[in-house]
Amino acid sequence: MSRSDSPVLQPFTLGDLTLKNRVVMAPLTRSRSSVAGVPPDFAADYYGQRANAGLIISEATNISPQAVGYAYTPGIWSDAQVEAWRRIVATVHANDGRIFLQLWHTGRISHPNLQPDGGLPVSASAIKPKGTAFTEDGMKAHVTPRALETDEIPGIVGDYRRAAENAKRAGFDGVEIHSANNYLLEQFVRDSTNTRTDQYGGSIENRLRFPLAVVKAVTEVWGGGNRVGIRLSPATTEPGKTPLDSDPHATFGAYVDALSDFGLLYIHTIEGVTQQTRDVPDGVDFLDLRKRFSGAYVGNNQYTLDLAEKELAEGHADLFSFGRPYIANPDLVARLASGAPLAEAPKPYWYGGGANGYSDWPGMDGPVQIER
Repeated sequence: MSRSDSPVLQPFTLGDLTLKNRVVMAPLTRSRSSVAGVPPDFAADYYGQRANAGLIISEATNISPQAVGYAYTPGIWSDAQVEAWRRIVATVHANDGRIFLQLWHTGRISHPNLQPDGGLPVSASAIKPKGTAFTEDGMKAHVTPRALETDEIPGIVGDYRRAAENAKRAGFDGVEIHSANNYLLEQFVRDSTNTRTDQYGGSIENRLRFPLAVVKAVTEVWGGGNRVGIRLSPATTEPGKTPLDSDPHATFGAYVDALSDFGLLYIHTIEGVTQQTRDVPDGVDFLDLRKRFSGAYVGNNQYTLDLAEKELAEGHADLFSFGRPYIANPDLVARLASGAPLAEAPKPYWYGGGANGYSDWPGMDGPVQIER
C-alpha cells in the first residue's frame, strides 16, 4: 500500500534549509575509515545512495586524536580528512541531499591503545566505565580515565572550534554537536560522571559550563545557531553503563533552556535507551524538553513510519531519525513511501570491513544509481 502521501515524507523547512522530507539519517558508526581517520573513497557512494533523506547526519567524527574512542572511526582535524569529507559532501549535494557533520569526543569511552602516545583517556572525573573498547588489537576493557585539569578544558573547546571550521571547509551544510551517549560532553553534564570541585563541577550551572562553551565556539564559527544542532540522551545508560543524573529533569531542562538561548537549529533526542528500548525512566520528560526548546525537535530511537506519523500528528516532534534501517536500505524513503518491506543487515556488517555490507546494498529495483 502506497504511503507516499504521508506527512512525514513531505518537504519541510528547517531554518533556512528546505528538506525533501522529515526523515533524518541518524549518525551511524561503521568503522570503515583508515587508521589515520580518513574516510574511504567508497564512503561517497554510501552517503550519496542515502541522499533521499531530508537530512543526513554523518557518522560521529573525532575532533582530535585525543577524541578517538573506537578504531577506524573518521576524524576532522587533518587536511587529508577534510579532503575525504569534501568528496563525500560533494556527492551528497550532487544527489540533492543535505548533510551535517557530527562532532565527537568520546572522553573516557576509549582506551590507551587508541590514545596519542598510549596515554589515558580523559574525562570530567577519574571514574572507570564498564564495558570494553574496540581497538585495532580487538576488544579491551575500559580503564580508569584521567580527570582533565581545569586549564586543559579551553584547549578542547578550541579543538571543537577547529573541527567546526574544518567541517565548513569540507562543504557541510551544518554540524551536529554530539552531547549524548555518555561521551565527553555528557560526562560533564551528568553528576554521576562529574564529581569535580572546580568551576566545571558541582552545580548544574557549573556542569553545563564546558558543553555550553563548546556550543558557543561552534555557533560562532557557523555565524549563529541556524546551521548547528545537538544530540542529547537524557535516558540512556550506554555505553559504559553510566547511571542517570540524580535529577535529569532539572539538569537537562536547564541544558535545553540554555541551548535555546543560542538559537540552535534543533535538538536530536534519543528517546529511551540506545538500541534497547523506548521506555522512559522516572525523572525524564521528553515532551517537556520539546516544549522548552525554541527550535526543531528530532525524535530518535526505533522509529517506524507509523510511529513517526503519530508523533507528528500529536506535535511531539518535527523530524524523525532512522539509524539501523539505513544500513541495508539505501533507498529507505522510497521503501517507506511504497510500503515495501525493509531489509535487515546482519550485525557482522555493522562495524569494520570494506565496501561489502556498506556501500553495496541494493535498492528495491537493483543497484542504487547516484550522480557524481
